[in-house]
Amino acid sequence: MGFFDSMAQAAATFVMTVGLQLLEAAVAVFLGVRFARWLTKWVGDAKFFDKLDTNLRGFLQSSVSIVVYTLLIMIVCGIIGVDTASLITVLASCGVAVGLAMQGALSNVAGGLMLLALHPFHVGDYVEVTGIGGTVKGIGLFSTIINTPDNKTITVPNGSITSATITNFSNNGNRRVDMTFSAGYDVPVQVVKETIMTVAQNHKKVLRDPAPFVRLSKQDNSALVYTLRVWVKTADYWDVHFDLLEEMTKAFQNKNITIPYPQMDVHLDK
Repeated sequence: MGFFDSMAQAAATFVMTVGLQLLEAAVAVFLGVRFARWLTKWVGDAKFFDKLDTNLRGFLQSSVSIVVYTLLIMIVCGIIGVDTASLITVLASCGVAVGLAMQGALSNVAGGLMLLALHPFHVGDYVEVTGIGGTVKGIGLFSTIINTPDNKTITVPNGSITSATITNFSNNGNRRVDMTFSAGYDVPVQVVKETIMTVAQNHKKVLRDPAPFVRLSKQDNSALVYTLRVWVKTADYWDVHFDLLEEMTKAFQNKNITIPYPQMDVHLDK
């Protein structure tokens, strides 16, 4: 066998071997991509995940896709002869380095998953967290978007939210409005209580059950302090609060109920 015959045979063997590997790799890529797409779509459409938050379901779809494609790359590398053990070692080292560099980001991702899974609040709820109060406009994996009452948009990292106390003002259907009013010592207590109760009961948005509550709560230096508690729908809280302030002022004026200013009696001895 001549030199050229040997080269031709070696080339044919190489082409057959490499060609077969490339064919197997191509089939693996084709089947793997189709499987990844099917599995991702299944996660998005399966009734099993219906109770999950939309953002959490999207994260699961992305995670499933990344895992499947990572496994597919390793399988293809094994088919074409790449040492997968070395590849896994390199990937693990890169993962550790990336993890150390992104500790803060990963804590925010973990916080986002907890928020999406536990649902301490939903989009549209009015909450107070980390000293910020406002309406939740969006819950992402890294941060939560809150709009304040004066229309400022604040982005709060999820990691700080999950480690803080969360107050949700919208979670329950009803809220209690607590208010205090002052009247002079010279006005009969019963007259003041009846006036406050009448104003509260006449407001259309004040709930009848639980019934409004009015009692004398404090003897101040220059006035008697009365406490009013009424229950309202959560959405009506501020309307009722400001309405009662205005209407109570008018009612006190009509009843000649004095609202005394702080005063001090000074006695001089000669």
